Amino acid sequence: MNYLIIDGAQGEGGGQVLRTALTLSMLTKQAIEVVNIRAKRKKPGLLRQHLTCVLAAQQVCDAETAGVELGSNHIRFAPKQIKAGDYHFAIGTAGSTTLVCQTVLLVLATAKQPSTITFEGGTHNGMSPSLCFFEHCYLPALAKMGVHCELTVTKYGFYPAGGGKWQLTIYPCETLKPFAHFAPPTKDAKKAIKVLVNKLPGHVAKREISTVKQYLDWTGAETTITQVESIGAGNSLQLQITSDTHNSIFEVIGQHGIAAQKVALKAVEQVTQFTQSAAAVEEQLADQLLLPLALAGKGEFKTSEPSLHSLTNAEVIKTLLHVEITFTQLDDNLWQVSLTDT
Repeated sequence: MNYLIIDGAQGEGGGQVLRTALTLSMLTKQAIEVVNIRAKRKKPGLLRQHLTCVLAAQQVCDAETAGVELGSNHIRFAPKQIKAGDYHFAIGTAGSTTLVCQTVLLVLATAKQPSTITFEGGTHNGMSPSLCFFEHCYLPALAKMGVHCELTVTKYGFYPAGGGKWQLTIYPCETLKPFAHFAPPTKDAKKAIKVLVNKLPGHVAKREISTVKQYLDWTGAETTITQVESIGAGNSLQLQITSDTHNSIFEVIGQHGIAAQKVALKAVEQVTQFTQSAAAVEEQLADQLLLPLALAGKGEFKTSEPSLHSLTNAEVIKTLLHVEITFTQLDDNLWQVSLTDT
């Protein structure tokens, strides 16, 4: 069998290389051999989260695999037919369930029947897109491209305890449509401050909200404090700006020993940098949009300076899809992301 070799040490050298390669392997029916998996991380190789990504992909398409075990830095993955169904993927740690989901979401959307997946593990760990970002930012953007899903949360999973549980139903999508236009938020765009908390004093959320309003002058912003179910203590501060086309979410996960004001000021800094850049798409969504943009075959948007994560993702996409995602600087912190054939 002819395996396309993907170097997991390229660019950022993290788990995104593996996840994008798996997704595109299934969609293109191209067998892949991923080497040097997560080579630039402190603990290289497959951790529980990444192993679950591979096992999820294997189940979805009955792939033939080799080397799929904890700690492995080299796997082979040969996909077969994509099949809809009811799936259950449990990480067993606080690792990101949303990243496991993104590995198979666009793949299952190409199936002829709906699929329902139950995920167990982490939902908010501060090191990857959270379930809230996934639900309120990423999924609405996908819906405008023709991918429709329904999400139900049973329990949240904050780092380090994990223990989250949620379910996603993915409906068939015949054709992925390009997102016609991403509009930057206007000065009077709708703004919201949301705080999720569990097993923490009530003043934590109130202090975060008051700090945000003080430094951003969001006095009229909608504010909500939600006590959520989770096995461990947790705090998620989310600042949301809604433009005419999509949502931008800036989220900071609280940590033990970090004052509420510091959590709030970090979120304030993210919002300030974004609004001053005149970008339409913030950094995290920009990274997540590269793959659906490439699969749609057309699209562009303006964002802030691309992260190494985004640049690496673009290179993996180019290797498997033979399309090039270009990043053109327009201003000090404004970049145009575009798709071209190679």
